[in-house]
Amino acid sequence: MSNLISHSAIWAALKTHQAYIAPIHLRELFALDSQRFERFSVKACGLFLDYSKNRLTADTLDLLQQLAVEARLQDWIVRLFQGDKVNNTEQRAALHIALRNRSNRPILVDGKDVMPDVNAVLDKMRQFSDSVRDGEWRGYTGKKIQSVVNIGIGGSDLGPAMVTRALKAYHHPRLRSYFVSNVDGTHIGEILDELDPETTLFIIASKTFTTQETLLNAQSARQWLTDKLGNDKAIAKHFVAVSTAKDKVIEFGMDPANMFEFWDWVGGRYSLWSAIGLPIVVMIGMDNFEKLLDGAHQLDQHFETAPFKKNLPVLLGLIGLWYSNFFGANSQAVLPYDYSLSLFPAHLQQLIMESLGKRVTRDGDRVDYSTCPIIWGAPGNNGQHAFYQLLHQGTHCVPADFLIAIESQYQLAGHQDAVLSNALAQTHALMMGRTPEETKQALVSNESLPHRVFPGNQPTNTLVYQKLTPQILGTLIALYEHKVFVQGICWGINPFDQWGVELGKQVASTLLPALQSNEADNVEHDLSTDGLLKYLKAHRYSVTRFS
Repeated sequence: MSNLISHSAIWAALKTHQAYIAPIHLRELFALDSQRFERFSVKACGLFLDYSKNRLTADTLDLLQQLAVEARLQDWIVRLFQGDKVNNTEQRAALHIALRNRSNRPILVDGKDVMPDVNAVLDKMRQFSDSVRDGEWRGYTGKKIQSVVNIGIGGSDLGPAMVTRALKAYHHPRLRSYFVSNVDGTHIGEILDELDPETTLFIIASKTFTTQETLLNAQSARQWLTDKLGNDKAIAKHFVAVSTAKDKVIEFGMDPANMFEFWDWVGGRYSLWSAIGLPIVVMIGMDNFEKLLDGAHQLDQHFETAPFKKNLPVLLGLIGLWYSNFFGANSQAVLPYDYSLSLFPAHLQQLIMESLGKRVTRDGDRVDYSTCPIIWGAPGNNGQHAFYQLLHQGTHCVPADFLIAIESQYQLAGHQDAVLSNALAQTHALMMGRTPEETKQALVSNESLPHRVFPGNQPTNTLVYQKLTPQILGTLIALYEHKVFVQGICWGINPFDQWGVELGKQVASTLLPALQSNEADNVEHDLSTDGLLKYLKAHRYSVTRFS
C-alpha cells in the first residue's frame, strides 16, 4: 500500500469537493455569505490576512486541515522547534528558528544547547558593525569605510540583498551597500568601477571558502584592492569573512579574528538571520537587526502555538496546496505593493522552489502529484503594465499574494493613495471580472465585446501591514519560511536539502578545465554540449579589465 498522501481518503475527499467548488464563481460565494470577509480573514503579529477572495468554503478549510492532520503536521512542528533532525537526507536539524530565538530558551542539537554560540556570534556582529558605523574601523590608509560589498551567492546573497534593499530607509547615512554574486565579470567589474579602494569593505560569505563563484569574485576584488593600494597587508583592513574555513580565510590574507561563524543546521536560503546577515547589520545597525529577529520570533511563536484555523503559515500553505494539487495551478505570483520589497519575489523564488521543487518523498518514493508552483512576480504598479494582462484574461489559474503597506517608507503627497487604490482595484477586478452584460453597458460598440470581457474568479490573498519596519519584515520572511515547511510536510518531502543544485556544478567542474586549455577536451558530454564547447573555444578571446 502506498504511503503517498495522494492515496489517502482525505485526498479523495478533496478531489470530490473540488468538483463541487470548481463551477462556483467567487461572486456567488460572496453573494451567499455577507460575513465572508470577516470569516476568512485573520490578524496576527502585525499582519492582516484577507483570504476571502479564494475559491473555497469553510468545508474546504476543514478538509485541508484534515489533510494536515493526516500528514502529522503538528508533530513535525514540534520536531522542528525542538531541534530534531528534520532534514533527514543530510541528517541535520533545521534551526533557523534558533537564530532568532529572542526568548533564549534552550534549543538542543545532539544534546548541546546552541543558544550560547548563537548569542556569541550576534555579540561579535554588534561589536564589528558598531566599529564600522562609528568610524572606528579604518581602511589601510586610515580613512573611514563608506562602501560595503557583500560577495556571496544563493542564500549568501539573495536574502541579505533583499533585506538590505527593503530597509534602505534605515541605512547609515555614510554607508553604501553593494552585492556581488554573478560570476560574469560584468557584475563585479561595474561595481568596482564605482568604488574607492581606500574606503571599501568586502564581506566574503562562503561557508567552506570553496564556492566557485564567490571565490573567483573575491580573488578579483583582492587583486583590484592590492593593485590600487600597493600592499597585500591592506587585505586585513578591507576584507572580513563569514565562513567556517579558518585556514582558507588566513590563506586569503584575512585576520581570523574577523571571521564570523555559522553552522550546518542552517540552510543557505534560511541563513540571513545568522552571520550571513552581517551586511544587513552594518547597514541598518544591530538594534534594527534585532528588531528583524524579534519579528521573525513572534511569527515563530504564532506558528508553534496558534490553532490551524488561525495560523497564518498553515492557512497560506494549505490554500497554496489546494490550488497546486486540485486546480492544477502551476505558478503563483507574489505582488508587493511596496517598492521596498522589490527583491522579495526573487528571495521567495529561491526559498520556495529550492525547498519544494522535488519529485521524491523523504522516503525516496516518486510522487504522483505536483509539489511546487513556479514563483514569480514584481512590485505593483509596474507589474500592471507588464504581465497583469495574463492574470486578467489569460488561460491560466494563477493564485496571487498581494502585499500592501498602509504607509510607505517615504510619505510623498498623493503617492500612497495611488498605490493603495491600485492594489485594491486589482484584487477586486481579478475576483469579480466583468461579464458580457456589464461589458455591453460599458461599451459604445459591441464589435470589441469578446476582447473586453474579464472572467474574474482569479484567487488572491491580501497581506496588509502598517509599514515595512524591520520587525514587520522579519515577520513576513518567517511567514513564508513556515509556509514552505507546511507544504513540505503535507507533500511528504524534505524542504531543507537541495541536491538539485549539485549536478550542474559537477558538470561545470569538468567543463572549466576544457575551456581554460588549448588542448582537445578528453571528456565527452552530449553532442550538443561538445559542439558548443568547440564553438566557444574557437571564437573566445581574453580580456583583463581593471584600470
